Amino acid sequence: MKSERIILGIDPGTTIMGFGLIKVENKQMKFMQLNELQLSKYSDHYVKLKLIFERTIELIDTYHPDEIAIEAPFFGKNVQSMLKLGRAQGVAMAAGLSREIPITEYLPKKIKMAITGNGNASKEQVAKMLQSLLGLKSLPKNLDSTDGLAAAVCHFYNSGRTEGGKSYSGWAAFVKQNSSPTPKGGVSSVNLRGKKNKK
Repeated sequence: MKSERIILGIDPGTTIMGFGLIKVENKQMKFMQLNELQLSKYSDHYVKLKLIFERTIELIDTYHPDEIAIEAPFFGKNVQSMLKLGRAQGVAMAAGLSREIPITEYLPKKIKMAITGNGNASKEQVAKMLQSLLGLKSLPKNLDSTDGLAAAVCHFYNSGRTEGGKSYSGWAAFVKQNSSPTPKGGVSSVNLRGKKNKK
């Protein structure tokens, strides 16, 4: 593992995408940046997805992160919200994967546990702990950006542990880990080159 690396943390959302960056030097965290992408003024869901992708690419090209930590959508009762959140997460992941940056997903409870020691901590508790850990002078009005920063810090704490979260090193790894086993009886599938395979 590199002695110096940059971790980009992302809290994907269709209203606000929060993100934060930390630099790790000699096993010590240093705060770099936290901010958010405001998407509430856009009514078209596809425009929002395009903006999430573009902003993630811009962050990658500006800060050159070595790894990306992303908050996985939690399972709620509203299926439409889950679908939208999943898409937001997917395009952010696609941006990172297109640049061959390793990505690790963390469940919200896992992130909260890593930061505060309590998997049910509030956004405010997580933000206050980050403020203490990283010496932040002030906290943003919206705490989506601190949620993104929390994902990066969680990844720092879990680095080197295999049980930390789901990791993808590129498109091939993502496809391999997310493909379903073939049911008996044979099905047709399409590979990435567009040719049909009979299984």
